[in-house]
Amino acid sequence: MKKVRNRIMGCLLLICVSAAFTVTVHAADLSTGMGACTLPSWNDGPAKKSITAFIAKVTKEGGPDFVTPSERIAVFDNDGTLWAEQPMYFQFLFVLDRIRELAPGHPEWKTQEPFASLLRGDVKSALAGGERTLGQLLMVTHAGMTSEEFEKTVSDWIATAKHPKTGRLYTEMVYQPMIELLSCLRANGFKTFIVSGGGIEFMRPWSERVYGIPPEQVVGSSIKTKFELRDGRPVLVRLPEINFVDDGPGKPVGIQTHIGRRPIAAFGNSDGDLQMLQWTAAGTGPRFCLYVHHTDPVREWAYDRGSAVGRLDKGLDEARVRGWVVVDMKADWKRIFPFEKE
Repeated sequence: MKKVRNRIMGCLLLICVSAAFTVTVHAADLSTGMGACTLPSWNDGPAKKSITAFIAKVTKEGGPDFVTPSERIAVFDNDGTLWAEQPMYFQFLFVLDRIRELAPGHPEWKTQEPFASLLRGDVKSALAGGERTLGQLLMVTHAGMTSEEFEKTVSDWIATAKHPKTGRLYTEMVYQPMIELLSCLRANGFKTFIVSGGGIEFMRPWSERVYGIPPEQVVGSSIKTKFELRDGRPVLVRLPEINFVDDGPGKPVGIQTHIGRRPIAAFGNSDGDLQMLQWTAAGTGPRFCLYVHHTDPVREWAYDRGSAVGRLDKGLDEARVRGWVVVDMKADWKRIFPFEKE
C-alpha cells in the first residue's frame, strides 16, 4: 500500500485556455480516402509526411491498411502536448490562485505551512514537504464542493487567468499545429480523446471550446465523489480522497476503462505518456505514435531529460529505437501558438 500511495502522491503535481478558438472540422468522404488535411502550421518534413501518410493509408477503403471509422481512436496527452506546461503545470497554477482566493476565510494560513509560504510567494519552501504537501494543497482547493461548483470555479479561472511569462490567457497557450492535427483527424473519421495526468474535472469545462473534444472524451485523474441530497436537490460532492491517477501506467488503464478500445494513434510529450504509446503500439494493424519534443527556447521552451516538468528521457530513447515520430518543435512547426504572426 505504501508503494501505491507514493506513486499516487508522486503524480499529484501532474494534476497540479478566454480567447475564443474555433476548430473547423471539414467533412471527409470516407469512401474515397483522406479528407481535408493541410496542416498549414507544420513545415514540410518527415513528421508532417508521416502524419499525412498514416491518415491516408488507414482511410483508403479497400486498401490493405484500411481501418473502419469505429476503430479510428486517437489519444492525446494535454500538458506539453496540446498546450504549454512551463514554468509549471497550469493546474498547479490554478491551485496557487485558489489558495490566494480562499486565504481571507482562513486567517490561520498566515502562520500555517505550506500556506504561509505560498501566500508570501515562496513556492519552493512551500513544496519542501514533497508529496504530502501537494496532496494537502490539492484537497484544500479541489474538494469539499459539488461538481457543479467546481466546474464554475474552473470556468471562471480559465476565462481570466493569464500565463506568468507571456501574459496570455491559458486558452491562448495551446499549440496551433496540434489544433490543426485534431481537426485533420476528425475530418478523416477519427474520434479524438484527451488522456492526461491532469484532473478530468479541471479539463472538461473548456476542452470542447478549445480543442473540439467534448467532455465525455476526456480521460484524466480524479478524486472521489459521492451522491447527496442537499435541500432535496441531488448533487455530487467532491471528497478529499484520490480516486484514480491517469499518469504513466495508469493511462492504458484509463483508456480501457473510459474508452474500451485500444487507440491506433497516440500523441504525448513526456515519460508520463510512455505506457500510453507502448499500449497503442502493441496493437495489431497500423499504428502511429508521436512525441512532441520541446526544442525551441525562443518561441517556447527547450527541455527534455533533466526537466522537473514534462521530463522526456526514457520515452525519447524508446521513440528512437521503435521508430516513433519525434516532432522537433523548432524545426517542424512554423507557428507554435495561435497568437504568433505567420
